Amino acid sequence: MTDAFRPISTRLAALAAVATLAVMSLAFSSLRAQEARRVPPPALDELATGASREVAVLAGGCFWGVQGVFQHVDGVASAVSGYAGGAAATAHYDMTSEGNTGHAESVKVTFDPNRISYGKLLQIYVSVAHDPTELNRQGPDEGTQYRSAIFPTSEGQAKVAEAYIAQLNAAHAFAAPVVTTIEPGKTFYPAEAYHQDFLVRNPTYPYIVFNDLPKVEALKRLFPEVYRATPALVGAKS
Repeated sequence: MTDAFRPISTRLAALAAVATLAVMSLAFSSLRAQEARRVPPPALDELATGASREVAVLAGGCFWGVQGVFQHVDGVASAVSGYAGGAAATAHYDMTSEGNTGHAESVKVTFDPNRISYGKLLQIYVSVAHDPTELNRQGPDEGTQYRSAIFPTSEGQAKVAEAYIAQLNAAHAFAAPVVTTIEPGKTFYPAEAYHQDFLVRNPTYPYIVFNDLPKVEALKRLFPEVYRATPALVGAKS
């Protein structure tokens, strides 16, 4: 092959690689979506208090996907990516990524308990937002910063979460035990602006295609009664 044809061949090879990636992405997304399944809801849920706003803080691996799932849940006013479990001084992505700060990548979900209950959010959390049986990891990500953890914001939430984990394990709802930790009394710190709405802003980013878009599709398929097509974006609040 002459030098004159090499640039064309390089471009064709790049296009072929992109096409192959697209096909693999679709196949992998379909597989991941099929792996998700709707588990029973909590037998114990919070009692209605009349409040129109409540906050849940949940960690389940990379916050991009967890945020993306809850942004599509009807009754959720906002879902913000951030850090919980450690100190304010270390609530930064570069430090948390080292895995020794105590932080977990988390999502602060503000919701209307008159429209969706805390227990329902936990059901979605374990059914499609992440795998609660993976210890200190989620998919390709490893480390305590990717642990499965619930940070209750009240005693009532802690009781519901504890009872639900016991319920799931007693019923053998998963092939392995649920390893989700319950960590009360922890402060949530919002993540950097470039992490917010990451799934919505980057739908073709390979990590999102492989790991996170299948979660949103699973939410739509398994929880059609609470799925909404238009996400509650952090950027829309600014």
